[in-house]
Amino acid sequence: MKLSIIVPVYQVEAHIDECITSILDQTFRDFELILVDDGSLDRCPAICDVYAQKDSRIRVIHQKNQGLSAARNTGLQAARGGLYRICR
Repeated sequence: MKLSIIVPVYQVEAHIDECITSILDQTFRDFELILVDDGSLDRCPAICDVYAQKDSRIRVIHQKNQGLSAARNTGLQAARGGLYRICR
C-alpha cells in the first residue's frame, strides 16, 4: 500500500457519502482510507461502517469525541501507508 488517507468524521452526515465516494472514485487505487469517527452523534458511524463492509481498503476507528487534532492523530497512528499532506 502506497498511501493512507485519513478523514476525521464528526457530525457530517449530510456530506460523508460525497466525501467517501469522491475518494473511492479516484483513478489511483493503492491506498487505505481511514475514517476516524470522533464520537459523532448522527448517522456517520453507521454510514462509515457500511462503506467499510463494502470496500476492504476502508478502515473505521470509533472513538470518544476528542476533537479534530486527536482524531487526526488517531488516524496517523493507525496508518500503514505513506502519508501526503494536502492541506495546512
